[in-house]
Amino acid sequence: MIRYIEFADKLSGYFGKAFAWLIIMMTFGMSFEVFMRYFLNKPTPWALDVSFIMYGTLFMMGGAYTLSRGGHVRGDFIYRLWKVQTQAKVDLVLYILFFFPGVLALIFAGWKYAARSWSYAEVSINSPAGVPIYQFKTIIVAAGILLLFQGVAQVFRCILAIREGYWRRAAEDVMETEDLLIKQAAEKAAQGQ
Repeated sequence: MIRYIEFADKLSGYFGKAFAWLIIMMTFGMSFEVFMRYFLNKPTPWALDVSFIMYGTLFMMGGAYTLSRGGHVRGDFIYRLWKVQTQAKVDLVLYILFFFPGVLALIFAGWKYAARSWSYAEVSINSPAGVPIYQFKTIIVAAGILLLFQGVAQVFRCILAIREGYWRRAAEDVMETEDLLIKQAAEKAAQGQ
């Protein structure tokens, strides 16, 4: 189970970090559009659609990474007061009842949706440029498969937490700026004493 958890975390981390670069591309694309529209008075017909596609891709492909790092929003005001075993049992039930059916529905419905889109090389109806969007719809299936892999890892985490009494967390690879500053301040204070 531990090896699978590590594998799924690395896989989710790889895709999450790779697709995070879309933020840079979106920034350049929108900056180009602003320059063209407001300085040269020649707006591009494709910029809005491309920004939607990149943002949607980033959002979907980052889901498994966020799940692996415990970054999704949850009702911690009660949950955090429970023992680890209780948390793990509740999480396990919720994964089985809600997560897996939802993810499987995403994969199967997304597959049909993407296949239909590929069959006629769908383009955006909102863009005069006719930006192709069939490849974007394939991301729905890919994101669902990544979530499925990571969901199995989360179930294994729950089982191990029930047995061992502590959560196995993914390796820390990023930190919130506020947490980093608090950690640095604590280290400086410890060095000063």
